[in-house]
Amino acid sequence: MNMKLNPKAFGIVSGILWGSAMFLMTIFVNINGYASDFLIMMAGIYPGYSQSYFGAIIGTAYGFADGFVGGWLFAWLYNKLVKG
Repeated sequence: MNMKLNPKAFGIVSGILWGSAMFLMTIFVNINGYASDFLIMMAGIYPGYSQSYFGAIIGTAYGFADGFVGGWLFAWLYNKLVKG
């Protein structure tokens, strides 16, 4: 018995997780007042993103979009490769 994944649901959940992670990491860095190498790298990938409170909103949007596409592709590919 093989289980199929729902690409839309998997994408939404992946988007929520990655968007939330970007938001929380950015807020955490702003509260503690130090720069994060990971977030500096994300600023190079996501245009308009910065380690600021406004950047947390932009990072959340980019994170959701990025997570959704990645999750959707993962579930779609999984369904194509699984026998059943």
